[in-house]
Amino acid sequence: MMHLITDGGAAPMGNLRVAIDIGGTFTDVCVLDEETGVLRVAKTPSTPDPIDGFMNGLGAAGVDLVDVTLLSHGTTVATNALITRRLPRIAMVCTRGFRDVIEIRRANKEDLWDAYKDVARPYVPRRDRMPVTERIDAAGVVVTPLDEAEAVDLARILGRRGVAAVAVCFMNAFVNGANERAMRDILLRELPGIPVSISSEVLPEIFEHERFSTTVVNAVLSPVVGEYVQRLSERLRDGGYTSDLLLLHSGGGVMTPATVRDYAARLAGSGIAAGAIASRHIAGLCGYPNSIGLDMGGTSCDVSLAYQGQSRVTKDWGIEFGYPIRFPSIEVLTIGAGGGSLARIEDGALKNGPQSAGARPGPACYGGGNTVPTNTDANIVLGRLGHGLAGGSVTLDPMLAEAAVRTGVADKLGVSVPEAADAIIHVANANMADAVRLISISRGYDPREFALVAFGGAGALHGAELARELSIPVVIVPPNPGITSALGCLLVDLQHDLAESYMMPASEVDPAALQARFAALEATAADRLLHEGVAIADMLMQRSIDMMYQGQWRSLAVSVGAEITDIGDLVRSFHEQHEREYNFRRDDAPVTLFRLNLKAIGVVPKVELKSSEPTGVAPTPISRRPVYFGGSAAHDTPVYWRPDLPAGATLSGPAIIDQLDSTTVLPPGATMTVDRWANIVMRVGGAA
Repeated sequence: MMHLITDGGAAPMGNLRVAIDIGGTFTDVCVLDEETGVLRVAKTPSTPDPIDGFMNGLGAAGVDLVDVTLLSHGTTVATNALITRRLPRIAMVCTRGFRDVIEIRRANKEDLWDAYKDVARPYVPRRDRMPVTERIDAAGVVVTPLDEAEAVDLARILGRRGVAAVAVCFMNAFVNGANERAMRDILLRELPGIPVSISSEVLPEIFEHERFSTTVVNAVLSPVVGEYVQRLSERLRDGGYTSDLLLLHSGGGVMTPATVRDYAARLAGSGIAAGAIASRHIAGLCGYPNSIGLDMGGTSCDVSLAYQGQSRVTKDWGIEFGYPIRFPSIEVLTIGAGGGSLARIEDGALKNGPQSAGARPGPACYGGGNTVPTNTDANIVLGRLGHGLAGGSVTLDPMLAEAAVRTGVADKLGVSVPEAADAIIHVANANMADAVRLISISRGYDPREFALVAFGGAGALHGAELARELSIPVVIVPPNPGITSALGCLLVDLQHDLAESYMMPASEVDPAALQARFAALEATAADRLLHEGVAIADMLMQRSIDMMYQGQWRSLAVSVGAEITDIGDLVRSFHEQHEREYNFRRDDAPVTLFRLNLKAIGVVPKVELKSSEPTGVAPTPISRRPVYFGGSAAHDTPVYWRPDLPAGATLSGPAIIDQLDSTTVLPPGATMTVDRWANIVMRVGGAA
């Protein structure tokens, strides 16, 4: 197996694998003992400097870095930098006449009907978008070589301006990057130590706005992420950790500090990818290759989908509208639905979210001063939540929750408080159901053929009812729902995504020439993985080709085997995939190849969770309380403590299962079993 070692040091002798996921409110820690398979978790508040929260999390989990063999990290540093615009000054060097490409964008709007809503300003102001004389035509022929004297003068100007990084974006560089490489060499000579991103290496694809935008984002994040990773690596090294820090990126893999500086934009979606990875893995353990992940926290809900064991991947994403990041990313749909989502009456209708009470002042039951009802308040009124969270460290006041639901909803609608609370939950579930439909039905997938993995602090409260609304038959609740995203960081491999344009009608493609192009991509990928300490035996190459009907400009990725002998097989696969995605196919229409893609994977030893055999011991409730499940009457419902539920334990609803970081609701008519990995598997009816 592979060991990632820095500075030629010896492999560590410890037995712990650690994953840390830093969010805006909490830092989650997962610690796996490789010898026993025991997984322990910790949760600490995030700090203004994420590195302090990182180290606090290690301390809370009782981790000595000397004992750690692998440390994986999901971070929101890059995402938050883009959202808050706390970014260093950078420059963009472009072909003369094309300095405004990233400001013109696609001329579309996020809200089509709001004529006064402006798109966010570019990450590089116009004064720092510097044109230079050069030109390459669409065929890759150098029409005008780079004016080197002009380039040197430009580099010296940027030096006087004190820019922290430079993005080089030339027209048609995706087909020939010679002029960009020459510009980079001059910049590195005149501005030593300044990171330079060139579009022909960051994203060698047609469509200049997407290529320029991705390169600019990569450049602007390079100093931010590079400085963060360097400081964190030093703190870890001082603590005794000798291996590479692995950083989760948007594509669902991890990268080492050696490549972070060159591909910093890949960390822009680091945080949300971890939950999607974990939900896919947990569903696979339970025997469900088709799964939908529902990560519901305090403010938002992230929905993801895995089909036949593979997560859906998209290239149409970005942190801010108008500025795409075209690196492959696990597709995650985020909506404003969480425990703190505010419920209110607007124009006579009940609305829920996207506004949130946040951590402060929090739901009304927190006693922080908020009087608007939230989903958490509604769940307390219905009896689904008790009077404490996090093992009693947070006290919930049911009187404040009831008062908020009464004044905010019940009195305005003329219904009882339980009916109002039930309506609040129904609207929240309807919002989440719409998100699930968007990522499943609108993509050609039937939710009835999937299992729902409900996690996050609030996911298990809503999972069963949401599944019933969507006719999903099975709901899986992981052992520690609140830290499942951190677990995802332990389930990934090193991964690089390479691509190059290859625009040619399928009827004219030579299989041997196509095979040679893929071989060249694989050689580049192997060099990167070798640089990161991956042995040849631990490398895995996955090919795909973006294809489209002639005349279209949106494409579909079709998987390709290790040997390409018949282009006709690829065309038939494209027709089949197009039918599933869009419900139609045109077998008589000519098909065009658009782009070659390669996913290069360096296999990292995977976490193996401890399993237990069924004990045959019947679980005993710790208490009982009245709980509403629709209707005007409450059910006398047993409450169980989840750590007391052994493998093989079965329950029939209604029941409430409490634990440190979440609460699971088992409604009437549903049944559940605790599997050998301590997952709760609920059967709620619906398709097979």
